[in-house]
Amino acid sequence: MEEFRKKTADEIEKDVIFSHAIKAGKRIYYMDVRKTRKDEMYLSITESKKIVSGEGEDQQVSFEKHKIFLYREDFGNFIDGLTKTIKFIHEAEKTGADDSTDVESDKPAPEASAENTADGASDFKIEF
Repeated sequence: MEEFRKKTADEIEKDVIFSHAIKAGKRIYYMDVRKTRKDEMYLSITESKKIVSGEGEDQQVSFEKHKIFLYREDFGNFIDGLTKTIKFIHEAEKTGADDSTDVESDKPAPEASAENTADGASDFKIEF
């Protein structure tokens, strides 16, 4: 019978095929490509936020982490949703509108802005 045990930090790091870190103030976003047991690649996004508590010699530093696992079959829907959301934010900032009460998951994206290409695609086009 196969014995199940928790992986050590070294074993977890061996699972990472590619990694990219994005520093943003007190946060760091890690974009890691990993493989499943069936050798299928997926994206692991980790937000690590530095938390400082206490003062002076009692000061303690810890990190709060949140993870998202994104599998290949969901990339298209994830990118579509992210693109629509970013377009909405850009459009709302341009017009000064902030209608946070209108929340719909299938709401069409606003019209293409100057920050988008002529065909309505965003500047950060990703193809698979």
